Amino acid sequence: MQRYFLNQQMPEHRSTEIVLKDDQYHHIVRVMRMKEKDQVVLVLPDHLAFKAEIIQVLEEEVHLKWIADETQSKELPVQVTIASGLPKGDKLEWIVQKGTELGANAFIPFKSEYAIVKWDQKKAAKKQERLSKIAQEASEQAHRTKVPEIKSVATFNEVLQQSAEYDFCLVAYEENAKNGEMQNFRSVMNRLKSGHKVLIVFGPEGGLSPSEISQLEERSFTVCSLGPRILRTETAPLYALSAISFATELNGF
Repeated sequence: MQRYFLNQQMPEHRSTEIVLKDDQYHHIVRVMRMKEKDQVVLVLPDHLAFKAEIIQVLEEEVHLKWIADETQSKELPVQVTIASGLPKGDKLEWIVQKGTELGANAFIPFKSEYAIVKWDQKKAAKKQERLSKIAQEASEQAHRTKVPEIKSVATFNEVLQQSAEYDFCLVAYEENAKNGEMQNFRSVMNRLKSGHKVLIVFGPEGGLSPSEISQLEERSFTVCSLGPRILRTETAPLYALSAISFATELNGF
């Protein structure tokens, strides 16, 4: 069932008509060609999702009524933020799209020492807007009740400062993978509880520099491996999210 995220809270959504216009109207009527009595799922800004039925289609707006609230949880029990050193090409779009499908709570693109890609202020704003759109579309496809936040591109120091907001901070480091070290990541998975906030830092194609790793360790980041294989910068976040999903959802959190 098609899902749409609403921009405004509706305290009386169960008893009043809901009116959609502009892009949502266009998608419902022109793209999906829905008609009266067809149903969709609408998600409010507070993440409450509910089923609604189309009762009237007008020239520039579609009217719906509440049918039933959605009760099944669609979000990870823990809030995972993915911090990615700016990768080349469209890899960050891939990370956001697939990471959203896997339940990420937020994404932080950041400038790192070995990153080849450079974003000026104008490019960064356009990229953030596009990534936000990708996150919303992926949230709709995955039937989520929240669209992950795409934070503005940060410096490495800003990532260090923001780490104070999280319960667990990890950094994926390929040198640990080469050494076969896998205990640190497993240890954190075993300590996760519902509601915990987790930050995981991933380097760009060239990885993170020894200096950056040292600074992360000084901020109490757990340096960990994601298995014995060396993963690409766009693959590693998806591995981590999948492992967290297994540990907290499929494995009976």
